[in-house]
Amino acid sequence: MFAPAVMRALRKNKTLRYGVPMLIDPELEKKLKMNKVSLESEYEKIKDSTFDDWKNIRGPRPWEDPDLLQGQNPEIRNTKTT
Repeated sequence: MFAPAVMRALRKNKTLRYGVPMLIDPELEKKLKMNKVSLESEYEKIKDSTFDDWKNIRGPRPWEDPDLLQGQNPEIRNTKTT
C-alpha cells in the first residue's frame, strides 16, 4: 500500500505517535466506565449463593487423553496412565 519510506515517516511523526492517542483517550474512558465491573458488584451477585453442590473436576494433564477422562469416577482417574 504505502512505500516503506512513507511508513517510516509516519512512525516517526510525533503528532501521530503521541497526539492521536490523547484524542482517542476520552472515548476509551467512556467505554471503560460503561463496562466497569467492580469487585463489590461481583460480590453482591454471588454473596447469597450456596456452594454446597459444587464439584471439583480436575482437567487433564498434558500427557493424559482428555476424552478418556471426561465422566469417569475419581477412583479410576487416580490410576497412573502412561
